[in-house]
Amino acid sequence: MSDTLRGDCANCFGLCCVAPPFAKSADFAVNKAPGEPCRNLRDDFRCGIHTKLRSSGFPGCTVFDCFGAGQKVSQVTFGGVSWRAAPESAGLMFDVFLVMRGLHEMLHQLGQALALPAARPLHDELRRAAARVEALTEGSAEALGKTGMAAVRAEVHPLLARASTLARAAVGGRTRSHRNADLIGARLRGAKLRGAELRGALLIAADLSGADLTLADLIGADLRDADLSGADLTDALFVTQPQLNAARGDGSTRLPAGVERPAHWTR
Repeated sequence: MSDTLRGDCANCFGLCCVAPPFAKSADFAVNKAPGEPCRNLRDDFRCGIHTKLRSSGFPGCTVFDCFGAGQKVSQVTFGGVSWRAAPESAGLMFDVFLVMRGLHEMLHQLGQALALPAARPLHDELRRAAARVEALTEGSAEALGKTGMAAVRAEVHPLLARASTLARAAVGGRTRSHRNADLIGARLRGAKLRGAELRGALLIAADLSGADLTLADLIGADLRDADLSGADLTDALFVTQPQLNAARGDGSTRLPAGVERPAHWTR
């Protein structure tokens, strides 16, 4: 992943701790309204319980990734002036952060697609799409606040789907499609899901231990509390670090390039 698409909390005004809402649940210990600073946010914009988020009831924070949107909005779009220093800009800054995160996530996905040799026939289209999305991220705060994300996704997502189809063709034969499927708690231990389409699938608490997910398309799949122990995700498509951070796995889980084994996984 490009360094510009990695979160840099030291250069962010704690936007992920303020802009999005969260509800009291297994992921968060309290309710928080959009635009309301988290009770754990310090005056220096750092988290006061960063080293013990999971044990303090905030595991949801450990699986969030802004893809570098936080520092881009803080230091570039708003020129290093925080929402505390300029309260009148707070609402717009929070709205822009959510837009920027979506744009940066798409840039990350387009970069992943460009890294697929099988998607070479689409590389020119992918580069042009990435350039258009990048140009949006450089716009003014006002322009970003008015960005129609549905239209941007309508351009980018079909292109990513075409790249996925080309990559998964290497599997040969007919592959399974579980697009947007409700697989919450599904028993998929040892399942043969090589090259499967799992785009947007709900795999919350699913048992995927020992499953073959080689070249499976996992874009947008919800892997919260899914068991990936011993699973093979070699060359799995569009996997993100937040997805893995939300799942469970172990030392035998095989991961695609570009992601790290979460520290909380068993060894």
